[in-house]
Amino acid sequence: MIGIKDVAREAGVSVGTVSNVINRPDLVSEETRARVQSVITRLGYIRSESARQLRAGASRIVALLVLDMGNPFFVDVASGAERAARQAGLRVLVCNSAQSVSEEADYVSLFVEQRVRGVLVTPADPTGRSLDALRRQNIPYVLVDRVSADAAVCSVSVDDVAGGRLAAQHLIDAGHSSIVYVGGPPDLPQVRDRRAGALAALADAGLPGTALIDLTAERLDVAAGRDAGSRLLGITPRPTAVFCANDLLALGVLQSLFAAGIKVPDRMAIVGYDDIEFAAAAAVPLTSVRQPSAAIGRIAMDLLTEENMPTKVPHEHRQIVLQPELVVRGSTLLRA
Repeated sequence: MIGIKDVAREAGVSVGTVSNVINRPDLVSEETRARVQSVITRLGYIRSESARQLRAGASRIVALLVLDMGNPFFVDVASGAERAARQAGLRVLVCNSAQSVSEEADYVSLFVEQRVRGVLVTPADPTGRSLDALRRQNIPYVLVDRVSADAAVCSVSVDDVAGGRLAAQHLIDAGHSSIVYVGGPPDLPQVRDRRAGALAALADAGLPGTALIDLTAERLDVAAGRDAGSRLLGITPRPTAVFCANDLLALGVLQSLFAAGIKVPDRMAIVGYDDIEFAAAAAVPLTSVRQPSAAIGRIAMDLLTEENMPTKVPHEHRQIVLQPELVVRGSTLLRA
């Protein structure tokens, strides 16, 4: 491997000068800086982050552990977090637990081994035990898309009860009195909260709780949505509206309805959740409850950066709850 000594020898400068060019370029003359940079490029020198970390005593790496990187919502969260991290001089390691508690625990162990600067995490383990190792090692973390019940932990989330209420109220206002709720794993707080919001909207409209028909999906993806759509077609009498716990489920339901010749929104209205990019690009543009996904990542990273800053004043842990927004498109139809 090409080392810093090789660069110094080739450029005819000291190791300290090369280090300054890399870390404190303002201390080096423009001519020397250009010469050293030219040698770095020619030799293909790459700084050892582990060696830098040993010298500095702190990592520049922040970990982001999400439930499903196949969901564009989490891609947008990661994008917002990454932009905020760059502004703070940090880099983001993105990992996917795939909604697995054991995968989450393995990644947390890796983060501890690598002594990351901090962790942004959407927990797969509803008990929170997977995060105990971070607490024991004093590695700060922020919960993402999840409300923290612990006042000593920061979190950034969206009011999913309000989001579920928005979705169901829109369908009720359109004249639907029976709504299917396609939810994901019931141990996920987001799934429960969105359902609770839908039930609240039905109650406000004087409709019974039985007006919400539950179809549970094992996962929050398109394939699970297609399966739910097939089961939906077997319900008698057939409901006229569907509210899905996320857009991927909604897109899968939409595929099943199209395959069965059920016109949307004429015979079935659909509302999703997240407002991912694909929602607007669907064959029938999808009405969805928008989450400010990039803002969630950015705010979470800002909170983590604040917690890492040396200060005489103790860090104030905050639980930030953002508000969702209904985006109406062609998959719902206001009926007179």
